Formats: sequence, C-alpha cells, structure tokens
Amino acid sequence: MAVTLKFGDKVTVADVRKLQDMEDVVFDREWFERTYERNKDMYYMFRDLAKSDADHGAIESHHLRYDITKIPPGMLGSEYVKTVGHYHPPVPGTDVSYPEIYQVLDGSATYLLQKVEPGEEDIVLDVAVIKAEKGDLVLVPPGYGHVTINASDKTLEMANWVCRDFSSVYEPIKRLSGAAYFLLKDGFAKNPLYRDIPPIRYLKPLGFDEIGLVSGESMYDLVNRAEKLRFLSAPQDYMGFLAGVL
Repeated sequence: MAVTLKFGDKVTVADVRKLQDMEDVVFDREWFERTYERNKDMYYMFRDLAKSDADHGAIESHHLRYDITKIPPGMLGSEYVKTVGHYHPPVPGTDVSYPEIYQVLDGSATYLLQKVEPGEEDIVLDVAVIKAEKGDLVLVPPGYGHVTINASDKTLEMANWVCRDFSSVYEPIKRLSGAAYFLLKDGFAKNPLYRDIPPIRYLKPLGFDEIGLVSGESMYDLVNRAEKLRFLSAPQDYMGFLAGVL
C-alpha cells in the first residue's frame, strides 16, 4: 500500500527506502544476515513538494526543490536507524559541490557530516555531528557528505531545500559500507574501512537569522523569498558564508 503525504492541496506518494536498500551500509552484518524482513520499510521520502501550483512554479524558477523525509524509530541490529547517506556533485564548471539545508519538523535528528580527501574517499578530513530538535536548522556545506540518524523513540520528520539540478552521489559511502562513524546503542563507533578518521566535532544547529528566518518559522515560508536560498544553486558565489557554517 502506497504511503502518501498531503501538503497544501497536493498529495504525494513516498519514495520508500527498504531494509534491502540499506544492505551496503549496515554496521551489524550478523544481524542483517539473520533478518528475513528485507522488504521492511525504513524511511519515506516525499520529493518536490509545493502547497500550490504557484508555489511550485516559484520553486522551479529558482532551481530549487523542497522535500520532506520521515524516519520512524528503530534499530538496524545494534545501530540506530539512518539514511543511506550521500555526497553532492560539484556545480558545473566549478570545484564547489552543492550544499543542502534541513529543518527538523518533528522529533529529533542526529546529522553526521564528513569531508574526505578528494579522490581518496577513505581518508576523512573532518567529521561533524549536530543534534537537532524541532525547528532547528542544519546546513550541509560544499564538500561534505552526510547521513541522518534517528536515535530517538519518535518518528523524525524533516524538510530540506536543495538545488533541483543534480542527483545525489551514493556510491562512495556504499563502497565503504557507510559513513566514517556508526551510531550504536553505546555511542559512536569508527568504520574500520576508512584509513584515517579524525575525532568527531560536536556542533550546534544553524542560527535562523543566517538565512533570513525568524525562530519558529517554517523553512517552507522561504518559498516567498526564494532569493534567500540562492546559495543552494550558486554556492560558488557564497563561499564566505558557507565556509563558516561548520
């Protein structure tokens, strides 16, 4: 049965991540091999949302996309449920990759961001972890891959704004069986397939005024001020701002 979300006057069907889609990035391999429910739903992605046709036209005209993801609580064996994780490609003609911004709509999220040596994805230059609660904003700057973890007992619902002109890059994280760290019941554990991993830097969520929002506002309201989000489609023009978010 399809999972849907009503957003404004639109109903969107979810793109569903199943347990079988997580096979390459699960820490607890013994648990996975013993599990027969490979078709079990892990999380739901509702992409390219808009509350009206007019809003969608405005979003498209600024080369943006607004998504909502729902991650029910659960465990992947000894590991908390998470997204697969991915990187973003560079803006054509530049060496600057596309950023992305998230807002927690409900529940609690743990965002793990990692920057690796170009061309050597198993050498990690930086790892940042940001714990975010309802209303908090987290910006993934250029050069960072990211994984979202739900380490709570409540469904995590989060929104994101991102440039609509690219596709996410999953292969480097899948090839290394996950990000540089896994979040287990007893804390973070290093991924042994990476050659070099620095200690985690624990950071706070982004300030609202940095993108023109008032605390407590929905990030979707930027649909009426989409020029505030130009840093998502042309990050090469905003490196002063983007370099300071982590």
